[in-house]
Amino acid sequence: MGSGRGAAIVDREVWGAPALYTDWKNVYKREPTQRERLRGKAPTTQFGRMCERLEIRIIAASSPQAKGRVERNNGVHQDRLVKKLRRQGIASYEAANEFMEAEYLAEHNRRFAQEAARAENYHVRAPSAAKLREVFRLETERWISNDWVVQYRGHFLQLKPQNKRYGPTQAQALICEWEDGAVEVHYRGERMEYEDLVVRPRAVQVEPREPAKQVRSKPAQEHPWRQGYEQRMKLQRLNRSQESALVGVSASATP
Repeated sequence: MGSGRGAAIVDREVWGAPALYTDWKNVYKREPTQRERLRGKAPTTQFGRMCERLEIRIIAASSPQAKGRVERNNGVHQDRLVKKLRRQGIASYEAANEFMEAEYLAEHNRRFAQEAARAENYHVRAPSAAKLREVFRLETERWISNDWVVQYRGHFLQLKPQNKRYGPTQAQALICEWEDGAVEVHYRGERMEYEDLVVRPRAVQVEPREPAKQVRSKPAQEHPWRQGYEQRMKLQRLNRSQESALVGVSASATP
């Protein structure tokens, strides 16, 4: 899961904080793209989404002084923490978090902590385990094909909707992935069952149908349409001859 996994682990250590002071990096906060500017959409990173759901405000350093403060703080941890973890022989996330809670943070705060300007405590209660599971996950949007297949990390996820009468026209699914490798697919706010296909099934080639031959049926002799056919034809010829005679008479009478 790359940097997203690291962001989730760091976020677990800062939940409940009213604000988090960071620098401008794509992991924490980023500038909007041209498409996001046109749509009026605010840019959000995986880490920023987690902090937003935990009601943690991210303050990105913009001035040189603020950036230097962030870098100095990060430099201390990158130097001291890495060396102490190496001396302790720690090589797992669980052991590192336990060491930070038991020894490192207490010693670091004793040496470098500053008194707050106000004595009020703005920390909030820790969310429930179910709420934290909804927060600490990677969320990615993927387009759904007409055959209800979603491509994610080289896998073809065959969705199983309850109603296949209508296809997902220009629709997207939300792919949620956790640190333990669990993956869920959500569509329109609901979780959908799926099957992980090794190879995407090929489209079935349907043989083209031959056009149906149009057979013109002739009416039978006793059909009403045939009754009086000769009389109608004679009447039409008679009317035409009378019209032509009238036209000739009117033409000769004209001076």
